[in-house]
Amino acid sequence: MKIMKFGGTSVGKPERMHQVSQLITKDDEPTIVVLSALSGTTNVLVTIGELLSRGEKQNAKQQIDKLQDHYQAFVKDLVKKEESLKKAQAIITEHFEFLNIILRISFNEALNKDILAQGELLSTKLFSVFLDEQGIDHQLLPALDFMTIDMHDEPQIGSIKVKLSQLLKQYSGKKLFITQGYICRNARGEVDNLKRGGSDYSASLIAAAAGASVCEIWTDIDGMHNNDPRVVNKTVPIEQLSFDEAAELAYFGAKILHPASIWPAQTYSIPVRLLNTMQPSAKGTLIVQDAGSVGVKAIAAKDGIIAIKIKSSRMLLAYGFLRKIFEVFEKYRTPIDMVTTSEVAVSLTIDNNTHLKEILKELQAFGTTEIDENQTIVSIVGNELAKTEVVLAKLFESIKEIPVRMVSYGGSPHNISLLIPSASKTKTLQLLNSGLFGLS
Repeated sequence: MKIMKFGGTSVGKPERMHQVSQLITKDDEPTIVVLSALSGTTNVLVTIGELLSRGEKQNAKQQIDKLQDHYQAFVKDLVKKEESLKKAQAIITEHFEFLNIILRISFNEALNKDILAQGELLSTKLFSVFLDEQGIDHQLLPALDFMTIDMHDEPQIGSIKVKLSQLLKQYSGKKLFITQGYICRNARGEVDNLKRGGSDYSASLIAAAAGASVCEIWTDIDGMHNNDPRVVNKTVPIEQLSFDEAAELAYFGAKILHPASIWPAQTYSIPVRLLNTMQPSAKGTLIVQDAGSVGVKAIAAKDGIIAIKIKSSRMLLAYGFLRKIFEVFEKYRTPIDMVTTSEVAVSLTIDNNTHLKEILKELQAFGTTEIDENQTIVSIVGNELAKTEVVLAKLFESIKEIPVRMVSYGGSPHNISLLIPSASKTKTLQLLNSGLFGLS
């Protein structure tokens, strides 16, 4: 069994759906295809939910109508036969009738989750109509029938595995299945979503549950690159990464993959391939247990970081001091990225300012606090960096003109992280690209 996930840009135009149909029928291996919503759809659905939450029903109606027009134009280029077009239009009518009905009822968060699910439901059903027109044998497999999360919003792999296995047995003669990414049911049986990682997370969970031979993530980029191609001119795709290296890169800013989407495949040792729908012959990036080589592989940057320093000569060396500080962040469900300590102070970083005022107020009990906003974490990721003697020398020589606020080294054998002002991000990435990879 093979899992193939296609993102919004990969199915965002009719001709791209046509191309996807060719990719998923290249070999005879049984395949589950996981589709995202058409590019842009989820953003519009989020906007519709926000407008309804504020009671702006007329504006929400305008967004619904505009989105429906987009889908009506989409299917005219997707399918050609009159019968197929009628089926596609009936699907669009069904889902947009639902969106129009919600204009007349009270808005709540559960309803908002139903709104957000419409994108994946539309993309998979329309793709199924196209496959039928092409005579491609397949089975639509509703994610809401097997993808579940518990009361803590965590996926239940055991339950997913049992339910998915039962569904697949019902269609033992089929080799191709189409399902939705992102959406699921929660502990109350309501429509919900996976939030972190979205469709990539779905694909990884399905791969783990099905014991897949590989989980392919198809996007519009030919694998994970050694640096951010939006900032640095010359970048190259990485042929192989370990799961740990990929997780570090995803966590610290590599947009091609969400960190949450790594662990199911890693836990069940399912290889992950990052591939390019627009260039299917490109090698892409293979993510497996083995790193493949030693040394620096890539650089990632995470923006929106806030540095907090707690200075206290009286309490720092006291037993339990750090624990009490971390408990403040735990109380407000705010993760910490980096930590450094000295004899009189502890500095740490967060990427969520939702409860910043409350956190700072409670930290005052432990000493004086200072904050630096508009910071960026630049993470240098590779294998056995601590054992690669030239890395640190090259690293700091490359950025000697950059004001580095914090350094995290040794917590992981795969990562060296630097905290810098966000204004220095572009220059830092370019200097490291030249200094560490010889690319400029």
